[in-house]
Amino acid sequence: MNDNNNIPRRDFLLGGLLSTAALAGCSQDKNPFAQDEVVLTGEKVKLLSVDGQIIEIDRAFLKPVPDVPHLSNAEERQGVAGKKFIMVIDLARCKNLKKCQSTCNHMHQVHPDQNWIKVLGMEDADHTAPYWQPTTCMHCDEPPCVKVCPVDATFKRQDGIVLIDSDRCIGCRFCMAACPYSTRVFNWEEPVLTEEVTAQPYSCETSMPQKKGTVGKCDFCPDMTRKGELPHCVSACPNGVFMFGDLNEDSVTNGAETFRFSDLIKDRAGYRLMEDLGTKPSVYYLPPVNRNFPYEVGLESENTEETKK
Repeated sequence: MNDNNNIPRRDFLLGGLLSTAALAGCSQDKNPFAQDEVVLTGEKVKLLSVDGQIIEIDRAFLKPVPDVPHLSNAEERQGVAGKKFIMVIDLARCKNLKKCQSTCNHMHQVHPDQNWIKVLGMEDADHTAPYWQPTTCMHCDEPPCVKVCPVDATFKRQDGIVLIDSDRCIGCRFCMAACPYSTRVFNWEEPVLTEEVTAQPYSCETSMPQKKGTVGKCDFCPDMTRKGELPHCVSACPNGVFMFGDLNEDSVTNGAETFRFSDLIKDRAGYRLMEDLGTKPSVYYLPPVNRNFPYEVGLESENTEETKK
């Protein structure tokens, strides 16, 4: 970074998910990176450049991506070419605020009695310290749920995301029985939907509107990733617990920090749940070492009360 806030153009040719959020092409007549064109916020965001360097830019240079055109069911089932989406969850940062859970529920109109993201209190042994473990769908590379579905309702896309097509789901729940992570839920009752959601056509990328008698689960927010934006759980967490990225780009980010994925997993002893089952999950965990917060129960309730005020 230069002292006069003039940022070299090459630093904006960023890799990873957030590359699509940077400003598009410059013309000789008008330089969108000129300081008089952008009002700096003073809030810095760390990104990974194409040469693998961590750089900082002002958030003002990140521009919203316009809504993508409506996709056909076949296009949604195919996924994003050239991507392999992954998630990293840092257990040392989790405080059990459950903002990830509440935001996911709200954005996907999940039934009040259900959660797609579960934050579990874990303890590895009798004399070890407990910790909080957010648990999502693992979006396995070898998903047992896909193998048992008799109607191709649950499927894996080329970008690694495992989705459910509720238009095909017959509610047999074979996928729920096959999932070793117990991350799927069954819609026993009519979903509680807003009028706006009810009126929109069904999309397996948004998982809405949901339907009674079908299975639901964490979907990695593919409608957001297609626009180069982060899943809702990643954006909602105030402590940077969730990091999302592209294995092909070897980078993950929580929005404020960007890491080289391979180095992060190696240096922090990252692991996947139940790897011995051969499911090859796309969700990695960083162990709860040198935790940022003590293990406390009830913080999610306090957070809910503050939200109501």
